[in-house]
Parts: sequence; structure tokens; C-alpha cells
Amino acid sequence: MARPKHSTFDKQKTVAENRRARYDYAIGDIYEAGIVLTGTEVKSLRSGEGSITESYAEVNDNGVWLINSNIPEFSHGNRFNHEPKRPRKLLLNEREINKFHGAVARQGMTLVPLSIYFNGRGRAKVELALAKGKKAQDKRETIKERDWKREQGRLLRDRG
Repeated sequence: MARPKHSTFDKQKTVAENRRARYDYAIGDIYEAGIVLTGTEVKSLRSGEGSITESYAEVNDNGVWLINSNIPEFSHGNRFNHEPKRPRKLLLNEREINKFHGAVARQGMTLVPLSIYFNGRGRAKVELALAKGKKAQDKRETIKERDWKREQGRLLRDRG
């Protein structure tokens, strides 16, 4: 069964998803951010290529940057092709940037990208989450809870 979509974001086409993030981190607030891309990067994403499994976001003095995301070179891009793992700037409000800066600096939280998608207007967006890293015990609890929910569904389905 697919997980329900987040109610506030209009996702038309999901390109890349970081499924491991929900296992490794306790997800807090979720935000939508625009991303600054070149032409060949957009073409690669539209063809369904791209990965954010090992990426994270970093807050600098001049904004928020998506680090270590991989968008492979476009096959027909010739000399105008992009660097696959270059840092990409994320477009956020000043208030959101200040909130991220405070959470990362004071509370020890991490900015984790959950997915890259195209919205209804055809713009590439990144779903960012303020997250706290889980310890091994917390991960075991998550596995137990997920298994119990699955077993509970089986029992209810068999009885009803």
C-alpha cells in the first residue's frame, strides 16, 4: 500500500525519492523549496534520472544549498552539459532560512531532502525536512511498530 501524499504540496511527477531518510531520521517539519537548475539538469530530471539518497542540505551565509545530489549528464547535452554532483541553491523565504539556521546550529537538527518532483506548473521542487538522527534503538522501535501495524492489518482483514 502506498503511503499517503502530503496534503499541502501539489506533486505531479516525482523524480527522485529518499526512502532511507524516513528510516534514519525522525522527520519533523516538512517544507517545499525551489531549486536552481541549468537547462540540461532539467532535461535529465524530466527523463526520470536523478538521485538524492546520499544528499543533504547545508545552510550558509548566502542561502541553503543541496549538497551531493546526483543529476547525471544529459545524453544530448554536448559541451553545455552540467557537473553531475555540483551544489545546487535552494529557493526559500528569508524567514525559513533563518529558522533552518537556528534549528541546525542550536538544536543539532539536519536538513534532509525527501524528494525531488515537478509541481503542477512544471517547476522542479525539493521536499525538505527538518530531521533529527535516530539511534539504533529508535530504528528497532520503528521496525517493531511497522511490523505490528502490518500484522494488525492482516488480523483485521482475516477476521472481517
